[in-house]
Amino acid sequence: MANTIKDDIIFAPRGIGEEQDGVVQKGVDLPAATRKKHKALGLTQDDLLAMFEQMYLQRRFEERAMQQYQKGKFGGFLHLYIGQEAISTGTVFAIDDKDDIITAYRDHGWGLCRGISANEGMAELFGKATGCSRGKGGSMHFANVKEHFWGGYGIVGGHIPINAGFAFANKYNQTGNISLCFFGDGAVDQGALHETLNLAQLWKLPAIFVVENNGYSMGTAAKRHTVAEIVDRAKGYDMKSAVINGMDVFSVYEKMKEIADDVRKTSEPWFVEIRTYRYRGHSMSDPQKYRSKEELEEYQKNDPILRLRDYMLANNVAKEDAIKAIEDKVEQEVLDAVKFADESPYPEEHEMYEDMFAEENPYFHT
Repeated sequence: MANTIKDDIIFAPRGIGEEQDGVVQKGVDLPAATRKKHKALGLTQDDLLAMFEQMYLQRRFEERAMQQYQKGKFGGFLHLYIGQEAISTGTVFAIDDKDDIITAYRDHGWGLCRGISANEGMAELFGKATGCSRGKGGSMHFANVKEHFWGGYGIVGGHIPINAGFAFANKYNQTGNISLCFFGDGAVDQGALHETLNLAQLWKLPAIFVVENNGYSMGTAAKRHTVAEIVDRAKGYDMKSAVINGMDVFSVYEKMKEIADDVRKTSEPWFVEIRTYRYRGHSMSDPQKYRSKEELEEYQKNDPILRLRDYMLANNVAKEDAIKAIEDKVEQEVLDAVKFADESPYPEEHEMYEDMFAEENPYFHT
């Protein structure tokens, strides 16, 4: 029997969501935000002001970083966290200072949340010796070991097993600390994730694995590259899981505190999907043709910084002038950071191989 040749063979998913042309796909569906107010969550007025300042610092730092990148002050990759600030801020307020955090290469916000100053962060982008990684890590490798922030990691999904290692060490040494790993929705299809989740559940490791689902991996909608809902990955390992609205800092704080407390108590891992939306491209070279201007504007209506600002004004947490004072302070802090980075020296040539080898005098073949 002769084969019938078909001219409508389809491989990639099409017609998902509202679009029917198989080209533009909607980013993420945000779950409902918590209805609790700050007092019910155990947050004070000072906490809210600190949260606002932290998120605003991340936003303005990255906007200035983008500006300096466009001026040619530094090169390489630049992955911006703009739009996702509620995740880093809400999480850090919910956990303990000694808990371990490791993330992917979209790491500036996490670094600023974990003790890296604007000066140290900007200098690192500029490749200067005064940077948080002494100018040798750049945008993708912010780190602050003293504050248990083990840095950004450049290989997609490559840091997920390392998080299990932190959790193993904490359990073995009985520190009482937990470890948290953050990665994008594109990393959920990496084999390292599945190997690690299996091991973490078998050994009951005190770890939290968090997908920051910003909708588009590099430039492919999540619904086009992964089957079912991302959070469903947990079912294959009988692992506790949750979905959180990442555009609302209260929602992140509430649920991540609850999860962290449970992990600390039971030494059982969690798999968490935090749905958010990045306002900029995957990196500075991304033309963003996979989404529409209208979609971006729709998600910006849920901006996490404006959301908290409006809440504080509406609930008499702070007056307009107090908020403006914070904004002005941050603006100056970031401007000073640019000046600091510009005037800082580059690393010395003899430092090239420092921090790379365990031996003090490694042998080189020539």
